[in-house]
Amino acid sequence: MELIETLVKKNRSYRRFYEDREISRETLVELIDIGRNTPSAANLQPVRYKLVCDPETREKVFGCIGWAGYLKDWEGPQQGERPAAYIFLTTPEKTNAQCDEGIIGQTILLAACEMGMGGCFLGNLKRERLSEILSLPGDRKIDYCIALGYPKETVVLEEIPAGGAIEYYRDSRQVHHVPKIRTEDLILE
Repeated sequence: MELIETLVKKNRSYRRFYEDREISRETLVELIDIGRNTPSAANLQPVRYKLVCDPETREKVFGCIGWAGYLKDWEGPQQGERPAAYIFLTTPEKTNAQCDEGIIGQTILLAACEMGMGGCFLGNLKRERLSEILSLPGDRKIDYCIALGYPKETVVLEEIPAGGAIEYYRDSRQVHHVPKIRTEDLILE
């Protein structure tokens, strides 16, 4: 149990990376191979992936992503701190696969973490523009994006009491703080 607990706590939503440390397409395919083995509702397996690791496409994709809703004065990672790769999770237009995508996304992020990388599961996307950039087939929609790289920031978990603020924030040293509700406050009696 200690191994999985350590990995889950280490796997944070990283938003700043060492952009010059590239991630190969082969590594992204390896992560997809791990993710494809997760459970799927009715075993439909509707998720397909669009992989981005080349610098030109990464630059185009970057402008179509919203990065951190609670950090109102932050527009996302600066040049040199942007993700080295992206995995887009797509499904057919009339499919709702949020359960599958959540399981797959967490599995991919845990595997990436185990490989020394970090990432962020993102849903604030300019989907129409991204579909054009990625030449997505017309019958598919982008549901989520996983941004990946080698983390260039420190993320700290903090317990908060019942009713405490849940908004993440950065301190003066740019350490990213993530408040987490205490276990005892999550259990309904």
